Amino acid sequence: MRILFVGDIIAQPGLDAVQGLLPRLRREHEIDLVIANGENVASGLGLTVANAQALFAAGVDVITSGNHIWDRPEILDFMEEGQPVLRPLNYPAGVPGRGYTIHGGVLVVNLLGRVNVEVVDCPFAGISALLDGLPARPAISVVDFHALDPMEKVTMGWYLDGRVSAVVGTHTHIPTADARLLSRGTAFVSDIGMVGPYNSVAGVEIGPAIARFQTRLPPGYLGYKAASGPVLFNSVLVNIDADSGKASGIRRLDVEVEI
Repeated sequence: MRILFVGDIIAQPGLDAVQGLLPRLRREHEIDLVIANGENVASGLGLTVANAQALFAAGVDVITSGNHIWDRPEILDFMEEGQPVLRPLNYPAGVPGRGYTIHGGVLVVNLLGRVNVEVVDCPFAGISALLDGLPARPAISVVDFHALDPMEKVTMGWYLDGRVSAVVGTHTHIPTADARLLSRGTAFVSDIGMVGPYNSVAGVEIGPAIARFQTRLPPGYLGYKAASGPVLFNSVLVNIDADSGKASGIRRLDVEVEI
């Protein structure tokens, strides 16, 4: 099975790039399942129902998220309808939505890191309880670990090595060069990166980003918005054996898109 994981999609430039490029990538690479992190599609913060529907129409099968999933409250009812839009599994019990889904015979799980992100339940305990508690778990299982700290991400990779097929990191919008197969058959990368403007700071205009570090004023005051120009489409393509659930390959698939 071939699964494409797409990095954090940034505002309208990122959505445009996904709509323009993803159908071709699915055909050319014979991709079976596409998972994309969509928590930054709505003007950089959150996800609307229209955003989610546009991603599904473009060929995304499952949308994962992170700490910005609550920024557009309209998405909550959409998630409660059973749509394949995930919030992190390790939010406290009783919050809207769900942290995992089984789609196309693949268990997809969304986790949130705790180092310099938010105060949430333990992601290590959360994923273990899920894996141990599912009565009929599919052979293939994959995890989007939305976290900031590289050591936390690498630790999660080794913690789940041999227990899931792939652990991919999101959140920083910065692609890492450590895509690899771990010793027990789990594919891993610390951060996929983003689908967002290349000449930017994590997808936003450079000037306001510099001003924030200089002044510590809030992004809204400084006029944060998505940058323009060419978009970098960051993703990783993972090959997984459908019987054993072990990954046999992972490689970066990065494309520059003119918008």
